[in-house]
Amino acid sequence: MILVTGGTGLVGSHLLLELVKKEEPIRAIYRENSNIQAVKKIFSYYVPLNEVDFLFGKIEWRKADLLDIPDLTDAFIDVTTVYHCAALVSFDSSKDDLLRKINIEGTANIVNLCVSNQIEKLCYISSIAAMDLALGEQLIQENFTWHPETYHNEYAISKRGAEIEVWRGTQEGVPAIILNPGVIIGPGFWKSGSGKIFSRVEKGLNYHFPKITGFVGVMDVVNAAITCVQSSIENEQYILVSENKSFKEVLDITAKSLNKRLPEKQLKPWMVWLGWVFQSIRKIIFRTARQISKRDHKTLFEDNYYSNDKIKRELAFEFTPITTVIKETGSIYKRT
Repeated sequence: MILVTGGTGLVGSHLLLELVKKEEPIRAIYRENSNIQAVKKIFSYYVPLNEVDFLFGKIEWRKADLLDIPDLTDAFIDVTTVYHCAALVSFDSSKDDLLRKINIEGTANIVNLCVSNQIEKLCYISSIAAMDLALGEQLIQENFTWHPETYHNEYAISKRGAEIEVWRGTQEGVPAIILNPGVIIGPGFWKSGSGKIFSRVEKGLNYHFPKITGFVGVMDVVNAAITCVQSSIENEQYILVSENKSFKEVLDITAKSLNKRLPEKQLKPWMVWLGWVFQSIRKIIFRTARQISKRDHKTLFEDNYYSNDKIKRELAFEFTPITTVIKETGSIYKRT
């Protein structure tokens, strides 16, 4: 049996769609407040409506929190393969402790159960946020060096800590694959993550910022995960980045796909810093969440370039061009 964590998220829901097309039994865990019906909506983007309920019905859903050992233990019964997609993504400093607890301790719990149940393969969906540039290199690659003396946001630290737990699992006999996707573009979650790009552009976005980073389509992440699990490769790490692009380029392509005006004004560092000041004041007075820290705002203007050579070379993997991914996602957005 295949176990999927984070099945109600962007990657997890798309992964479930591909897995249910096969004959193997599938179990997905969800948290108490998760909306598993949202997975049906994802399915409806890709298959006829009369097939959605049938495919969704092939999933065995189990309520289990990553920090709840008894429920997790029950969820692992008869499991042979694990896709660990669940994670907390937050840049609110008030959630730093929770971020580490869910991403690091939660992953440690998954790894421990993989060890005790002699799981045949674990695939962990990490992030390029957990990677650094090796000394003397211009592209971030899988042989990166983590520089603890430099600043990393709490999300990056938590994902790095989770990776360490997975590597520990490989030393204890669990074959594993770690995948590090860039900014994942895909349909279905328009109020969070990269989905906000489409909803914000649709409403009219005036500003863009020039940062360059890696982007990848959600189905490429899913296909890479399944390919790696089904291959004989184990204890390897792969960057999943289709292209390194600026947010300006991505926003422009998105605007064109939605027939909206292109964002023409460039966001300046002082604007972000001023926004952080206002957020801080608002948090103090109104107790609202602050979305970015004083130090994080600098990273919005730092370019990062990633190499996808390893997975292309070792698995002959081909990525979907980001322009195609954005156009297809925009087309779905217009239908919702």
